[in-house]
Amino acid sequence: MIRRVLGSSPGRLLCVHGAGGGGWEWAIWRRVFEAAGWRVDAPDLRPVAGGPAATGFGDYEAQVRERLAATARPRVLAGASLGGLLAARCAAAADALILVNPLPPAPWHALLPARAWPPLVPWGRDARLAGTRRALPEGDEATVLYAFRRWRDESGAVLRAAQAGLAAPKPDVPALCIASDGDAEVPPAVTGALARAWGARLLHESGGHLAPLLGCDAAAVASRALRFLAGLGAAPSPRG
Repeated sequence: MIRRVLGSSPGRLLCVHGAGGGGWEWAIWRRVFEAAGWRVDAPDLRPVAGGPAATGFGDYEAQVRERLAATARPRVLAGASLGGLLAARCAAAADALILVNPLPPAPWHALLPARAWPPLVPWGRDARLAGTRRALPEGDEATVLYAFRRWRDESGAVLRAAQAGLAAPKPDVPALCIASDGDAEVPPAVTGALARAWGARLLHESGGHLAPLLGCDAAAVASRALRFLAGLGAAPSPRG
């Protein structure tokens, strides 16, 4: 059996973005973690050859599993929104887990607001600067403009699968859940229920769904996540 101490030295952080976004969402977290000596990877999830409308949840999950397997240990898996559900399903191959306003696995999926998704969700095609401002009231103007230029269309099948409920086993690695108090997409009570059931550490943050990654306080949130990981050094779990 191999014992890994996450808190003894910087490790590697693999970040999984949310629906309609990209690895760019983690730019602030990347700066914070890299300043502390961590190596950060925040890839874009790729649609299949047929485009987003032909892409399924399993296509994204396979990409996360492949990237995680290629990441040296100790390795931490972080996911936001849709990326949180992907990360939760892949957590067994990580050494710690961070979920930011995650779309929850079953049975907590039933607590989400009901949504209907077309085959192609045109978040990139129909992006508007005013709409981005409404989605990210905690961001400064430069961040809002940066995000507006980078939204992309998303697979409705992926979002329907998440809405219908996908199982994820309780992780046997240390886990941190971050819940935004003003999140209308994934209400904080849902993330809180998941954290309690999984025995995860729960951090409440202000703002909406995107605030922990793109809001003005995103660097502070990343720093709190970093302190959580640094505190794990005294109690690693035996893993083989």
